[in-house]
Amino acid sequence: MNESLGVLLAVLVGSLAVTVLARKLRVSPPLVLVVVFLGVSFVPGMPEVRLDPDLVLPLVLAPLLYSAGLQSSPRRLRENLRPIGLLAVGLVLFTAFAVGFTASWFLPGLPLASGLVLGAIVAPPDAVAAASIGRRLGLQRRVMAILEGESLLNDASALTLLRIFLAAAGVGAVTPSVWVGLGEFLLTAVGGIAVGAAIGWLVHRVRLRLNDAIMESALGLLIPFATYVLAEDFTGPVHASGVLAVVVAGLYLGHKSSESTFASRLQDQAVWAGLDTVLEAFVFALIGLQLAPVVNELRAGLGTVLLAAVAVLVATVLARIVWVFPMTYAFRLVPRIRAHEPRRPPWRVPAIISWSGMRGVVTLAAAFAVPDDVPGRDVIIFLAFAVTVGTLLLHGLTLPWLIRRLRVYDTGQQSDALAEAAAKQAAAEAAITRLDEVAGDGTPDHITTQLRSWAEQRANGAWERLGRPTEEVGEAPTATFSRLRRQMLAAERETFVRFRDQGRLEDGVFVEMLREIDHEEAMLDR
Repeated sequence: MNESLGVLLAVLVGSLAVTVLARKLRVSPPLVLVVVFLGVSFVPGMPEVRLDPDLVLPLVLAPLLYSAGLQSSPRRLRENLRPIGLLAVGLVLFTAFAVGFTASWFLPGLPLASGLVLGAIVAPPDAVAAASIGRRLGLQRRVMAILEGESLLNDASALTLLRIFLAAAGVGAVTPSVWVGLGEFLLTAVGGIAVGAAIGWLVHRVRLRLNDAIMESALGLLIPFATYVLAEDFTGPVHASGVLAVVVAGLYLGHKSSESTFASRLQDQAVWAGLDTVLEAFVFALIGLQLAPVVNELRAGLGTVLLAAVAVLVATVLARIVWVFPMTYAFRLVPRIRAHEPRRPPWRVPAIISWSGMRGVVTLAAAFAVPDDVPGRDVIIFLAFAVTVGTLLLHGLTLPWLIRRLRVYDTGQQSDALAEAAAKQAAAEAAITRLDEVAGDGTPDHITTQLRSWAEQRANGAWERLGRPTEEVGEAPTATFSRLRRQMLAAERETFVRFRDQGRLEDGVFVEMLREIDHEEAMLDR
């Protein structure tokens, strides 16, 4: 037990070290992690680190999806529901059958039912790597919304489909017909949505009454794990989707976060940013470490399986391309849809979406969850690993070049800045009006003057960013204010440190005074 914990701790520390190096070199951390730990898996004496799906899905996938839900926009998901649904459900089904028939064709000894199990396993892309590349390069926001929405929903459809195909392969109750399978799929999805919405609503009501940022943040850390377990294990015969429940709870609570206190919002952002970094680094390190155990367990002829791996990888990549391009334009033949979306998407948009199909931890966790009595289990695991690593390297190494080449950049910065400036101007006017209402005759003039100045400064700073570059017109007034105020805060901080070191200030008092300066500096940085 202690040895296992030591190995996991070493993997975690090593993955964070590699992530730091990758960020300094400005390369995609997931790709570097996979390559580095692929090599580590073959180091003599390296203990085997197995992916346990019973732990990976609730302890790693659930918090990552919950965090993504917190940061996602329900409005943008609703606006792009059709393309997201076509990818998260339609493409998952299409890929599963394309890969299933391909695997059975190249491996005659592999039953079609087992091929379809493999298809369901490799069907859902993991957009963590693609989204990190897109954010770094300023990928068009609608494309980002579609990719992130797909990654939130496709895991649920793929895992439900896997359950149905496992039944067809002879594991568990046999699915009598396609319609029964479709009914099970819908019940699982509806159950997951209902559980997630109920938990989100309940937790939001509880958090509003807590009024304690630390306890709210502590409760937030438990939500993804509890939601996943409740949906998967305590919903009776429906067997609701834990993945979908976690996503819905995250979307609801993220949308309602504006009703929480500022302290809980700031604390949640910091906590989840750190946890995301740790989990993502650990996940991609685990993916790399699986190669040696997978190869050791492979009992079929390696040459035949390698050929099948190439064929399955090609089928997986081509299935996404073949699906995305027609589906992007086919629905525009419907007059109502064409009237609602008069602008035809340029071909560069489906090109980027179709080349963002990197697989991740869900694929490998699902592969290792396949029961031992499924025919060709060792081949399924090896092919799933080949698709995961192949798509990560193929798409991950070429996607940045493709985005730059096709120039699918976000062009809405100017309109965003204009909207921000208009909103801040209206907010400043509302703030000053409220000040006039609540400030009594006895309020000192210098206080009301300073408060008016702060409100006007926030609005002016937004308008200044719409002007010409600093190189042309010199430093803006708000920039001058921020620069000078930072220097003043630095002097205050140095003084507090000196008083603490001289024993003239208790450590507890010092921490509180330092926090005040940190909050003001964070506001200036924003």
